[in-house]
Amino acid sequence: MAIRLLRLIAFLIAALAFAVPHAAAQTPDIPALVDALGQGSFPEREAAINALVATGDERVPPILQALADGNLYLRKSDAKVVLAAKAGSGFALTNPLDGADLGPAAKAEIDKIKVNNGLRGKIRTAIGQMTLLSPDRTTRLSAAQTILKNADPAMRDLLDKALAAETDPQIKSVMELARAVIVLKTDTTIEDKRAAITTIISHGDRDAQTVLSSALADAPDELKPLIADGLATIARNLQLWDIAQNLVYGTSLASVLLLAAIGLAITFGVMGVINMAHGEMVMLGAYVTFVVQNLIATYAPGLAEYAMAISIPSAFLFTALVGVGIERGVIRWLYGRPLETLLATWGISLILQQAVRSIFGANNRLVAPPSWMTGAFELGGLTITWNRLWIVVFAIIVFAALQLVLNRTPLGLQMRAVTQNRRMASAMGIRTPFVDAMTFGLGSGVAGLAGVALSQIDNVSPNLGQGYIIDSFMVVVFGGVGNLWGTLIGAVSLGMANKFLEPYAGAVLAKIIILVLIILFIQRRPRGLFALKGRAVEQ
Repeated sequence: MAIRLLRLIAFLIAALAFAVPHAAAQTPDIPALVDALGQGSFPEREAAINALVATGDERVPPILQALADGNLYLRKSDAKVVLAAKAGSGFALTNPLDGADLGPAAKAEIDKIKVNNGLRGKIRTAIGQMTLLSPDRTTRLSAAQTILKNADPAMRDLLDKALAAETDPQIKSVMELARAVIVLKTDTTIEDKRAAITTIISHGDRDAQTVLSSALADAPDELKPLIADGLATIARNLQLWDIAQNLVYGTSLASVLLLAAIGLAITFGVMGVINMAHGEMVMLGAYVTFVVQNLIATYAPGLAEYAMAISIPSAFLFTALVGVGIERGVIRWLYGRPLETLLATWGISLILQQAVRSIFGANNRLVAPPSWMTGAFELGGLTITWNRLWIVVFAIIVFAALQLVLNRTPLGLQMRAVTQNRRMASAMGIRTPFVDAMTFGLGSGVAGLAGVALSQIDNVSPNLGQGYIIDSFMVVVFGGVGNLWGTLIGAVSLGMANKFLEPYAGAVLAKIIILVLIILFIQRRPRGLFALKGRAVEQ
């Protein structure tokens, strides 16, 4: 039994001893294959190219492209293939595989590796094969877009092969469009060209429109009506998608306006205070986000993805405390004197701006978005960015939370009572000074939340809030002072109107038109769309 066991162990050791060098022999020697590009005749160079393609190594396509562009050289001293770039009277050499610096060389020390037209075609096909048939989705999509841009007829056969194997709908769509463009550029039958035009029309995007516009002038007479009809169809579709895209932009702007204005609606409605420092509360919320992100990056880099979640309650609490301090320290002495309140809060806004400049400097600060808020996605003919989409969701959550606070909590009940009739609420035992402080703190805290959102789409600077204070007042006055639903309708209305006017009137003139329309509207309805009910409010 022991002898059998020893024989088995000896057999396994021998098998392993044979398998290890055998496996090593199967591993392609990429540097040796690259150096083979500089040896022998054109057929031998083609064999070296095929051997490199067979490795499937991602470093091969750039090397083959450099060979086609005439940037690969053979160093005479050691027969090594190098990348050479002109540097003064000589050349600067680098390793084509890893980009390592190989030092300078005189012109006499290197020979350019020559290629003929046939070899260039082989290289083009090889690069396309390695990229179009790559297992990496990003590589395939980039290759398909490059072929669409260049529309090289020599790539048609390889494109047909890639189309047969492709399963990703987006990449397949780009490949089909590229193939149709190539068919239009080649000498094929009218039926083939007609089928290609139909394929291009079915895509219905701006790339298809550009392709058909370019092909119209040189197209055969019998195909021009089809192309003209296709262009008209695509133009109508693009107009509809443009309207939908403006709706997306309008919704995005409305969410920003809602976040910036909803806190002002609370303080203005309950307290009747025109708070010119409201924009600075937004600015402080953005800077809290910046500080939290930097503290996490310094002391807890593993929590970087959660910086936004930590910034939200931090910004709310900080700006709410600042708001309570402003109300208790300044505003409570000025109730009933709106002009003095306006001037005092304007002065506070200047103080806050200068304080931030002294602490953080006047330069813009970068707040990096988390990974789940970066990039964009396509939805039909729409392009939607993730950061804007999440801000819309965030605005809806904040609005719903405020509705719960106002309608389902004792503080909300007291705030509504003070809004409708302050004297009667005081007579019923409600501490109106406490309600005023909490209301101002709540409104300032919500403004801080707006700053968290704006830090993802705007520059964080001491002037951040100034760009939104006028728009916030317009939303509040248009919707109805103190009415959250009015603020929501006002934000959506102004956001949509702004984005639909901008393409025709420009950004500045669009704001002026909206301001004039709001002034005319207030002349007819001084209390806005949704006026609050109450004896004190009526007065």
